[in-house]
Amino acid sequence: MSTAPGGPVSAAQVRELLADPKIFPYLADDDTEFVFDSLGLVWFLHLLELRRGVLAEADEPCFAGPTSARRIAAYLTEVAVR
Repeated sequence: MSTAPGGPVSAAQVRELLADPKIFPYLADDDTEFVFDSLGLVWFLHLLELRRGVLAEADEPCFAGPTSARRIAAYLTEVAVR
């Protein structure tokens, strides 16, 4: 995974990407848990790269099982610092 020079992605920015009608348009907040289906995950990763310049792989641990916008943002920040 790599991040763009723009810096880490916040939970609010992740939730904004997830709010796309093809993914999860009705997440209540950054801590709402959800599970990606395969097409939703691919679309989210596409939007993450397109809008934030962040490349992530579908097999990253934070995308398996229940997750939230906050957990995804924390993971992306953690990986960006490595």
